[in-house]
Amino acid sequence: MQEIHDAPLAPLTTFRLGGPATRLVTATTDDEVVAAVREADETGTPLLVIGGGSNLVIGDKGFDGTALRIATRGFALDGTRLELAAGEVWTDAVARTVEAGLAGIECLAGIPGSAGATPIQNVGAYGQEVSATITEVVAYDRRAGETVTIPNAACDFSYRHSRFKADPDRFVVLRVRFELEDAQGLSAPIKYAETARVLGVEPGDRVPAALARETVLGLRAGKGMVLDPEDHDTWSAGSFFTNPILEREQYEEFLGRVRDRLGPDVTPPAFPAGEDGRVKTSAAWLIDKAGFTKGYGSGPARISTKHTLALTNRGEATTEDLLALAREVVEGVRDAFGVTLVNEPVTVGVSL
Repeated sequence: MQEIHDAPLAPLTTFRLGGPATRLVTATTDDEVVAAVREADETGTPLLVIGGGSNLVIGDKGFDGTALRIATRGFALDGTRLELAAGEVWTDAVARTVEAGLAGIECLAGIPGSAGATPIQNVGAYGQEVSATITEVVAYDRRAGETVTIPNAACDFSYRHSRFKADPDRFVVLRVRFELEDAQGLSAPIKYAETARVLGVEPGDRVPAALARETVLGLRAGKGMVLDPEDHDTWSAGSFFTNPILEREQYEEFLGRVRDRLGPDVTPPAFPAGEDGRVKTSAAWLIDKAGFTKGYGSGPARISTKHTLALTNRGEATTEDLLALAREVVEGVRDAFGVTLVNEPVTVGVSL
């Protein structure tokens, strides 16, 4: 187990932002992860768990405590059953399942970060969410002081949310287990309209899983959502805001704001979000229509030139630069449409 004091954390995040940690421990086995967590808990030391760093906004002052970088490895495929160690690189794992001819996570290709983070956020994109294929999550329960296996039904998955996200200081994910589908090399039914359109198929159709993966990677790259050290549009956390889910009354008020601002013929994106009449709309649409277009900003933190949902570090930004931009966007969207955007990345030592 590697240990470094006064360790830079910015290089461990996709934003490349944030100050140092008092101590950085890198664990390469489940036992090392558990030992590091137990030590922190027994000594009352603040603990920050880092996987791929793709969903973290760390303050410029850094983290006064132990940062635990999970670098465990393990990819085990038994028929359609997949087990991933928390430190496995997610997009590499997706590629290997496609190579094995299995379906279920091929449209989650290109998402940066580690496997252990996927159940926390209920990672999803292009019509797929990990909650549809996860069977169990193996985690260290800090409250009970033991390793537990949590079945899907007990994970409380919902849109970009889970039991793990709701109680972030309780569980440290060690392994994630999935049940995939042997569709003879074909993908799961294509659900996302944009993906179906690019593939030239109807929603619900299947295509070769490799083709679905390649198509999603192309779509993501076009939006700056595939990591590239040379492209500052990818120095981000991907989508910085979640798509708002509005109660019916809120949605009607929102529609009134849209009519007043953009005219009676403009209809915002809207998708059913449950049986109680709630409606999900597009954060990217809200940001754009509030006046924050692609490339917005003149400082070192700006909106991506490829996608309005991504806030980016142009190379010399600080975390405060990023947060100032995020606050400007939140306030602008609220003033324009009465909707308050919620950040998707986890903030450490700072807040919007």
